[in-house]
Amino acid sequence: MADDLLTSELLRTDLGVVPVGYSEPLDDGRLLCTLCPRACKLRDGQRGLCYVRGRIGDTMVLTTYGRSSGFCVDPIEKKPLNHFLPGSAILSFGTAGCNLACAFCQNWSISKSRQMDTLGARAEPEAIAQAALQAGCGSVAFTYNDPVIFMEYACDVAKACRRAGLRTVAVTAGYISDHARAAFFDHFDAANVDLKAFTEAFYAKTCGGHLQPVLDTLEYLGRSKTTWTEVTTLLIPGLNDGDDELAQLARWLHEHMGPDVPLHFSAFHPDYKLLDRPPTPPHTLSRARAIAKDQGLRHVYTGNVHDPAGGSTLCHGCGLLLVERDWYELGVYRVQDSRCPRCAATCAGVWTATAGDWGRKRRAIRIG
Repeated sequence: MADDLLTSELLRTDLGVVPVGYSEPLDDGRLLCTLCPRACKLRDGQRGLCYVRGRIGDTMVLTTYGRSSGFCVDPIEKKPLNHFLPGSAILSFGTAGCNLACAFCQNWSISKSRQMDTLGARAEPEAIAQAALQAGCGSVAFTYNDPVIFMEYACDVAKACRRAGLRTVAVTAGYISDHARAAFFDHFDAANVDLKAFTEAFYAKTCGGHLQPVLDTLEYLGRSKTTWTEVTTLLIPGLNDGDDELAQLARWLHEHMGPDVPLHFSAFHPDYKLLDRPPTPPHTLSRARAIAKDQGLRHVYTGNVHDPAGGSTLCHGCGLLLVERDWYELGVYRVQDSRCPRCAATCAGVWTATAGDWGRKRRAIRIG
């Protein structure tokens, strides 16, 4: 836990500090945070490991409500989502902090921030929804850091988006407690879950967490009828890219989420505290894709490398090219009523009659 103190004065200032739930008193006087599996036990003035949830008096608070590290309009494929509103623009934003401690974090300046002045943008939920509409977006993504830790703000934004006719996307590590999981994900139309690896040792040593809660989240989403889900694994040479581990990962996804869940293997580049590993070679991603397809997954993609074949969607029934992708540019688009036009096999996802044309553009915007 961080050792700086929260004070009751914060509740009387305009700093985005709001009382929240998901806490229980303990017999020793501490307050247990029940939002995520970390189960931080806090005395008055202490923050949890995420740094944005803490205790003031007998109240658990969120310190980043209505405050963001910035807003940007992205291609939806950047989340990555390949089977959800393809080609469309999505408004992306995040806050600060994180409830994992990944040594390889590629957004560490935001997720590991201990300075609240990282949050330079103020925006109420309705303002975010209206900004997304004005920018021509079909959806809003909660990303850059994990929306689980700013759950109350994220859910209020999601409600405002739904009132405005927008879809919502959670980009998350899925590290959330059992009793908060449904209340969180039921607000989102889609999710991309970052499955860091498929061993407890990797989660414990490299991420400061545990594997099982993430698998529990994926199982929950595999049963969901309302939240479209895709999965991403960043492959780090020598740490989580072994053939056996990749086969076990893909086999588990097939058994617990079904053959249609899209799986993205992304390339690592040295960052944050993990600077002693080389970038992921493209052939590692191709090998991982082949292994996962051998385990029965129908839609396996490569990311962070130029690989049009690994980024495109084929019909699992007849092999017809359904969606052609080159980086974030879409070419051929043949999905008709969620089916292949040649063999009528269903292609799972949330498809539109025609693909969007946002392309690879990335545009920062200001709100307020």
